[in-house]
Parts: sequence; C-alpha cells; structure tokens
Amino acid sequence: MNAKRTSKPAAPKNTKLFVLDTNVLMHDPTSLFRFEEHDVFVPMMTLEELDANKKGMSEVARNARQASRTLDEIVSGCEDHIKRGIDLALPSRELATGRLFLQTEAINSVLPSSLPTARADNQIIAVAMHLRETFPKRHVILVTKDINMRIKARALGLDAQDYFNDKVLEDTDLLYTGMMELPADFWETHGKDMKSWKEDGRTWYQVQGPRCPDMLVNQFVHLEDGDKPFHAFVREGAGRKAVLSTLTDYSHAKNAVWGITARNREQNFALNLLMDPEIDFITLLGQAGTGKTLLTLASALTQTLETKRYSEVIVTRVTVPVGEDIGFLPGTEEEKMTPWMGAIEDNLDVLNRPADSDEKSSQTGGSYGGDWGRAATMDLIRSRIKIKSLNFMRGRTFINKFLIIDESQNLTPKQMKTLITRAGPGTKVVCLGNIAQIDTPYLTEGSSGLTYVVDRFKGWPHSGHITLQRGERSRLADHAAEVL
Repeated sequence: MNAKRTSKPAAPKNTKLFVLDTNVLMHDPTSLFRFEEHDVFVPMMTLEELDANKKGMSEVARNARQASRTLDEIVSGCEDHIKRGIDLALPSRELATGRLFLQTEAINSVLPSSLPTARADNQIIAVAMHLRETFPKRHVILVTKDINMRIKARALGLDAQDYFNDKVLEDTDLLYTGMMELPADFWETHGKDMKSWKEDGRTWYQVQGPRCPDMLVNQFVHLEDGDKPFHAFVREGAGRKAVLSTLTDYSHAKNAVWGITARNREQNFALNLLMDPEIDFITLLGQAGTGKTLLTLASALTQTLETKRYSEVIVTRVTVPVGEDIGFLPGTEEEKMTPWMGAIEDNLDVLNRPADSDEKSSQTGGSYGGDWGRAATMDLIRSRIKIKSLNFMRGRTFINKFLIIDESQNLTPKQMKTLITRAGPGTKVVCLGNIAQIDTPYLTEGSSGLTYVVDRFKGWPHSGHITLQRGERSRLADHAAEVL
C-alpha cells in the first residue's frame, strides 16, 4: 500500500481506517460495506485465514466462502486501483462510500518479544501498528470479535473495537416487550373525543392523545385500576388516533385452551395472540418456567385437533448441547431429534394428564376416559406432531401448519430468516426463547436471531410479541431463576 498516495485524498474527509480481523468477515460477509464513508484495510493474513476456514458445511465456512466471493467481485477489474484503494460505492450500491485497501507489500513492524510473530492475530496487530506509524494523521482502528486480541492491541496503544453492526440493540433492556402500561389519567387525557362500539363480541375504542403515536399495532395496553383492570389490544396505532379492542379472558375456565387457563396477565396476552387466526408470526420471550411452551402447545393442539384450522404441528429447534456432545444418534430424523425434544414431551404429559381434584392441578388437563382414553389421545396427538431438524429445512414449504421454533435464541438472524420463509399459506410460526440462555458460540443477546425478529416485526399487522414476566413452574424454579 502506497502511504503517500492514500493519505492525501482521505485527509480532507477526516475518515477513519478500519483494519479487519478474519473473524469479522466470517461473522458477517457483508461487513466490508458496513463502514459507511470510512476506509477498510484487509491484511494478507486475513485472506490466508479465510482460505484456511473455507472448507466444510458449517455457518463459519459458508461465511468465509461468501466473504471471499465478495472480495473477488470487488477486486475483479480494479487490480490497477488496489494500491490507491478501490471505491466501494458501486459494489455496495451506495451503502458504503469509502475505499477498500489490500495489503500489497510485506510489513515489518516491531512487536514486543513476548508476542510470537508466527501467530496470525499478532501479524494482524503488526499491520495495524504499521498503518498507525505510516498514517500519523489518520485514526487507525482494529476491528475484531476476538476479546483477547482487542486487549493485546490496546496494551500496545492501538485503538481496537468490537464489530457492532450485527447487533440489533446495544442494550437488550430496550427490547420491545409487546405491551405498554397506561398512565392513571389515561381516560382523562385520551377520552375527550372517544368513540366506542361493539363488534365480534368485543368492545372497541377509538382514542386520541399523546400516547397514541407510541402505540404499535398488536401491542397490548393495560391499566391496573383497583378491582377493574383494563386490558386491551391495539388494532390501529402509530398515529394521532389509536383503535383499541378488549381481549378474550383466557384466565376464565370457560375459555380454557386444551384445559389450560392463563395464570397471569402476560399469559392471557400470549393466548390472545396464539388463538388469533389473523396473526401469522408470534414471538414469546421469557425466562424458564413462564409457560412459553405449554401455552403454545395447548393452542396448537386446540387449533389442530378441535377447530381443524391447521393440519399438523411441526416442532423444531437448534441442536446446540449445553454440555459435552453425546456423539451420533441412531435412527430416523424424528428419532435423532427425540432427545432434544424433552421439553415438548414434558408439556404433552401435563396437557394429557387426568383431572385432579387438587386446586393446584385443576388448571391443567381434563379427563379423556381414564388410562385407555389418555393413551389413545396421546397416540392421536403424537400422530399430529412432527419433529423436524433444522438441517433439512432449506427449500421446504409448510402449508396450513402450526410451526413451533423452540429455543430460538440460539439461531442466527440468517437461520431465522431461512426458517420463517418456509411458511406457506395458512401457516402460523411461533418462536419461543429466552435470550438470557444462549448456548451458540459467538452469539450474544444483541445479535441473536430472536432479538432480530422481535425488533424487525414489531408493528406489522400480522405479527405479535409478548415478553412473559412471571414464572409459573414452581417456587424452586422461580427462586433459582432469581438468585442463580
């Protein structure tokens, strides 16, 4: 890279020079176009590591191949411009206006003797140090997903940053919860020109006031006012006026779903989403024991076996082990997936257990003709529930299916897109997860596919989201979730 020729055009713009580590390109192959007006420098060792990691069928290998293809498309036909930088405006379709530099000469930067030069990470650090010395007026930043590499770079006086562009939110506390608490004076401030009417057994309200622009379609609003709390569903929002409608009360036994009733406000909100035929995509977040899987399975069985809205239930999840892997499993696709579906089996047992006179169990399960009836019902249920692996989803189309994606916090945004786009006409997709329990390496709460879809789908008329707050599993599970 010619130092004198490249520093002149960049000086007036005061742009930064980002040095990319390999793991950034393998994490996001489009990262070359994510630095806006700033310049990007790719060391030769980054290209070597991309080449070494391109073999295989893993997500990392696919991304390495995609990054190499992207680089090839950028460089092809621009070989004469490599030294002075290749303009990224055209290949990125104006997404980036900076330039791409490739290392074109050997760099002999002096590293401390404690850092072995054979290590690829250290050679990339040496490149960043050389660039800082060559361009004293430019802000040179090393971008890497490797925490230890950032620490080493900072110890040597370099500016090093994580790659943030893949993160939907910096703070997951800001993640959309799907509900809004109304102020105590809501009716005074919003009820001046209010209209109300009855439709489909619900009461509808058209209100106008300062909270209306913040209300999103399919968001729940609640006002806890003594003995008469107000719970409603936003039908039209994000404008000067909002239209609200009352909910079906699933906490009452007459509205039980497969013998299940809502135990708290959020569960009631969740069941209103799950039982609504107009909502095609639902995300349920919540810690362990909040009832995500139980509510979803109960509504799936009701709409598949009783109302016949869906032809069958399909359950899938990412097979990421919490501990050591147990090796290859024998059998068919469903048999191989069975060990991963313990949560579904546990919830089916709850849904199909006999009625109990004990108050604690009165919410769950009805009597289906004794032991023989329960066995027959369980066989019928199992015949309508199909367990599928993520590995064979590409190219499939599900028509009139109830698709449950369990433990979806372990999916990357790309995998989530692959799954959701399998939905054909009449299919409902439900994503369940707890972003505090991510087992996939290199995936964080901010970059999880579940966080991604919650943020991107909010406000769409055919999607809904709710974050379940209260655990209902047991006092032991609730206490463990709080203190551990």
